[in-house]
Amino acid sequence: MKQKRIQDYGIKIGRLPSGPRNKITDVAGVRVGHSTIREGKNRTGVTVMLPGPDNAFSLKYTAASYVHNGFGKSCGLVQIDELGTLETPIALTNTLNTGLVWDALVQYVIDRCTADHVPVYSVNPVVGECNDSQINDIQKRAVTAAHVQEALMQAGEEFVEGDVGAGTGTVCYGLKGGIGSASRVFEICGQSYTIGVLVQSNFGSLIDFTLNGIPAGEKILAASKEGMPGPAPDKGSIMTILATDLPVSCRQLKRIIRRTAVGIARTGAYTGHGSGEVMIGFTTQNRIPMNAGLISQTIIPEGEINPAFQAAAEAASEAILNSMVCADSAAGLKEEMYYSLAEFMPLFMAEGV
Repeated sequence: MKQKRIQDYGIKIGRLPSGPRNKITDVAGVRVGHSTIREGKNRTGVTVMLPGPDNAFSLKYTAASYVHNGFGKSCGLVQIDELGTLETPIALTNTLNTGLVWDALVQYVIDRCTADHVPVYSVNPVVGECNDSQINDIQKRAVTAAHVQEALMQAGEEFVEGDVGAGTGTVCYGLKGGIGSASRVFEICGQSYTIGVLVQSNFGSLIDFTLNGIPAGEKILAASKEGMPGPAPDKGSIMTILATDLPVSCRQLKRIIRRTAVGIARTGAYTGHGSGEVMIGFTTQNRIPMNAGLISQTIIPEGEINPAFQAAAEAASEAILNSMVCADSAAGLKEEMYYSLAEFMPLFMAEGV
């Protein structure tokens, strides 16, 4: 069954058009897969993103990362910042499973490179995380290498959003969070390009939540449902992954991914002390072969970058809303209820938001 996303409620974020799927997979070659765990008190999982169909280790992607607030346990960002490249899929999971997922990605790269006759003596897996311990018994560390493999095997252009994969146990603005995605199409120098964003949303305080410029959190609190917790501090983290086909340098890409923070702020967050805001981005242009000699790259003029900034902000904001409205309501470990944003959308539709 087709999921009802935020645009299906008549809400249009920003001015730029979306891609055909309105997902990060509108960037050609990008695929996303999940493995979801719902067993006893375990409500967690893993989400993986493949930047393309070929071997990223032997033909690396120009990449960048940015830590807006560093309350997090991500892996691989130091080398991305130093070398400006991505050489593995990107995986998202819960905080205490970061190391286990890192290990599974190492094995994935070794196996892929063995098949391709590419030697591997060092590899930089990229893993992001959010703490899902309000819904998931995080100390059980339920994610295994088999779950990572499952997510990699079923990765595709079409994927489910909401409380799946790494978003199964997350909470966003006191409501149910999850995995969400969106895309924007724009022109630079007469050429059409795409930016896609995927988020793992697990941040924000309900009192601050803003929906398309409306102080939605206040209205939701006034219409509070049974078992719904009161306002809590802004904490918990959001992982933001940006993909594009725009020909940029790693430095320009870092400038672009920083603008996803604008999209986060438009939903109401101010980036609290206990919230980790981490952004990772890559472009499918300007690939870098292993052991290459001199490399030539095409990059956009710096003064033409504004449409990419706008696309990043709009896609990030919409991706967050999709993560919330696509998620089903879920009970926390203390029997509190984290409701889907979809439960409250009639409040705003009546006002024509």
